[in-house]
Amino acid sequence: MNTRVLTGITTSGTPHLGNYAGAIRPSIQASVQPGVDAFYFLADYHALIKCDDPQRIARSRLEIAATWLACGLDPDKVTFYRQSDIPEIPELCWMLTCVTAKGLMNRAHAYKASVDQNVARQADPDDGITMGLFSYPILMAADILMFNANKVPVGRDQIQHLEMARDIAQRFNHLYGRGRDFFVLPEVQIDDEVATLPGLDGRKMSKSYDNTIPLFEGGAKALRAAVMRIVTDSREPGEPKDAESSHLYTLFRAFATRGQADDFRKELEAGLGWGEAKQRLCDRIDAEIGPMRERYAELMARPARIEDILQAGAAKARRLSHPLMEQLREAVGLRTAAVPAQGGAAANKKGGGKRARFISFRDDDGRFRFRLLAAGGEELLLSEAFDHPQEAGAAIKGLQSGDLDTLARREGDMAILCIDGAVVARLNVDRLAQVRDAIGEL
Repeated sequence: MNTRVLTGITTSGTPHLGNYAGAIRPSIQASVQPGVDAFYFLADYHALIKCDDPQRIARSRLEIAATWLACGLDPDKVTFYRQSDIPEIPELCWMLTCVTAKGLMNRAHAYKASVDQNVARQADPDDGITMGLFSYPILMAADILMFNANKVPVGRDQIQHLEMARDIAQRFNHLYGRGRDFFVLPEVQIDDEVATLPGLDGRKMSKSYDNTIPLFEGGAKALRAAVMRIVTDSREPGEPKDAESSHLYTLFRAFATRGQADDFRKELEAGLGWGEAKQRLCDRIDAEIGPMRERYAELMARPARIEDILQAGAAKARRLSHPLMEQLREAVGLRTAAVPAQGGAAANKKGGGKRARFISFRDDDGRFRFRLLAAGGEELLLSEAFDHPQEAGAAIKGLQSGDLDTLARREGDMAILCIDGAVVARLNVDRLAQVRDAIGEL
């Protein structure tokens, strides 16, 4: 059995060298391991919590997608999507919000830290705190539970959020499961071997400290300019350097083999000058990311190509999220399960009994869909979205006149209904017989 691993990347900034070594590189390496079903998503809903600049978020979404693809993420082997392209995620977030205790959210570290900062400056405890910040762990839980991830790689500061996701999942399963578990309980994955790179001033590389080294932006020239600003001690060329306490050596080691790192350390200890050492570091980093930088530039010049990849990833993700959400809606009472018709046979004799029927409607995004309802009102099928009502009508006629077994293509436990090569609807295989019978009644 494959282990499903899920990683989110917040789209509120431009990736830097620390992001690459600490998250991007190890995640891509893990995605090709046997037995791993990898999910990677651009967490653009999360970005709204900390950034209110629309242009920055739009630019960041493009840059981060291009970065992951340039660094070697294979969208054919993983599920790579944008959070906001999965409408079931905010819907699930609201369902989970309705079962989550406020007291649990009161204990979230990020919220408590913001309250403490307000109290320290003698302001209102909730000054500047939005509901986005307060309920952020619930949105994170929805991201994870939507795809029933088994493992979620996080930093130690995120462990509490994974524990909250488990608590929320258990609560939902208990309230609505009725003998089944809709959600698996995710496990934390901590990799202490992943590099945490120092920035220009020796502190952790972070936009918050303005001490980052650019990954691709600005090209090799910007990389060199940043490296040359790395703080070092005042030892002159020819004087032995303390390699182990040098930020320069730590950075070099993250991009070198064991042998290369050992040679560099020996040269520093023998008196290699800091200027020459910084040039060696530039060369070492550029040897790894130079080819990636070229791919990044090509992708950034073709945003439509990135969009196509993300839309394909969203379609792949929704093959899982859509049927699960149908089950969850029914579980909480937002969709009607099969209900016996009132009056039984007598009502039918009087002509008062209901029959199976198609119902067309316009979705919130302005596109058109239809449902197939059983005689008792149970939703048996929900169509894909169509740009024009005529297309939805033609699809209904196609289902009524066609052979359902011929129209259905099976993918695991899902049946994909296609007419003239276009996908009309997706449903669980075990619903096919009910759909066939219902259409036969029309």
